[in-house]
Amino acid sequence: MDERTEDQNLPYSVFAKACPSRGTLEHVTGRWGALTLGALHEGSLRFNELRRRVDGVSEKMLSQTLHALERDGLVHREAQPTNPPRVDYELTPLGHEVAERLIGLIQFVEGRMDYVLEARRHYDATRGAR
Repeated sequence: MDERTEDQNLPYSVFAKACPSRGTLEHVTGRWGALTLGALHEGSLRFNELRRRVDGVSEKMLSQTLHALERDGLVHREAQPTNPPRVDYELTPLGHEVAERLIGLIQFVEGRMDYVLEARRHYDATRGAR
């Protein structure tokens, strides 16, 4: 009897070293990728608006993150032919699907932070702060 799930029959496996899905997962779940997708979930933003929304990201890191997410088909970049140039970023339909899942995780983590902070206090008290 074959006990493989439907997901196991997919042609891609993030657990395989050479699978291209691993790179996309890194782009989505990395600190700046997740925060960028979460910010764009709220709507289209210009580069500097996005940089302000994702507090702490450098211009270079945000630019690299946006390029990676655009290449993966999650973000759409629209350059307006104005002077000075205006560039807007928004999620693609696939980007919206990914962001929806991330928002759920973000909200879950935010909602459980009291437990996390208590666990950290307990860990630090019993094993010493690192």
